[in-house]
Order: sequence, then structure tokens, then C-alpha cells
Amino acid sequence: MSANIRKIVTFVEETRTEMGRPVSPPTRRAAAVAVIENPFAGRYVEDLSDLIAIGEELGGLLAEKAVAALGIAGPAAQSYGKAALVGENGELEHAAALLHPKMGAPVRKVLGTGAALIPSSKRRGGLGAELDIPLGHKDAAFVRSHFDGMQVSISDAPRANEIVVAVAVTDSGRPLPRVGGLKAADIKGEDGLR
Repeated sequence: MSANIRKIVTFVEETRTEMGRPVSPPTRRAAAVAVIENPFAGRYVEDLSDLIAIGEELGGLLAEKAVAALGIAGPAAQSYGKAALVGENGELEHAAALLHPKMGAPVRKVLGTGAALIPSSKRRGGLGAELDIPLGHKDAAFVRSHFDGMQVSISDAPRANEIVVAVAVTDSGRPLPRVGGLKAADIKGEDGLR
């Protein structure tokens, strides 16, 4: 099954100052967000394999769009995250089917690496509801400077029978990080943790 996409929206955020201090180079993050029809809206379905396939399809598409929005090559991305917002006629398991079984592999393929789990969130909401996309370093979960998030919303989505699906990437960690922990330069990249 192929996703029935109503629209794709791309957000780019660039932070140049934080608490009056310059951030150089600026930290940048981008989210590519698809508004899709929920094929199972309004009914309980035991087999969610169609949504799992759509998640796989969207993983690569949205990762490519997010990386392109930052104007970087995929391997230059430092952190990533994914999220889904289900309209009122859907269920949270629809978001889980999109995000978990197969979305990760195509995202990692676009980025060239990705040993760490892709942070994710799912929720239900109506038009203009905010979607928080958690972010973490793509190769090592313990890099505290990359514990972050990006918030997006689309004024006309999700409609009751839709799902908003997002993939976010960054070219850096938070602005002016200073809470210690493993530094990105010290990643071993063997187990997705360190």
C-alpha cells in the first residue's frame, strides 16, 4: 500500500543566539511532515501491516526532505527523531504501526548511519495540535548535548481521518550545551549507546 499524502510541510529552525550569547555556528534542525489519510480510521483492524508499509515508505521520503531542507548530506546529520499525531477517528496503535516496525531502516539509509534508537512520540489530537518530536544523537544515545526536541503544528491537520507523520534531523546539538556527558567527538558508535 502506498501512502495517500494530502500534503508535506517542511520546517527549518536556526538558532543564532541563546540568552544573548551568539551561537556560532548556528544550530539547525529540520522536520519534514506528511499529512496522510488513515486507512483504518473509524474501525478496529487487527492487521496493521498496511500502515507498517506506509511507515517504511515515509521514513526514506521524509528523511530525504529533512536533510535537503538543511542543505547537508545525509551522513552530516547528527541527531534524529520521529513522531505521529493521529486524528480523532484513529488510535495510538496506528501511530505505532507507522513509526516502529519499519520506519527506522530507511531513515538510517538516508543518513548513512544510525546505531542509536530513533526517539519517537505519538499522540492523538485535532486540527493544529502540536506534535513534539524528540531528538537524540543518531549514533550514541548517551550524548547529552543532543537530547532535544522540535515542536511542529499544521493549522489544518490532522483531520479526523488523517495522521500527521514527522521525521526530524539536526546538524548539531542544542545551542550552548553544558551539562556534561559523552561528547559527540568521543563516540565509539559500536552499540548505539556510547
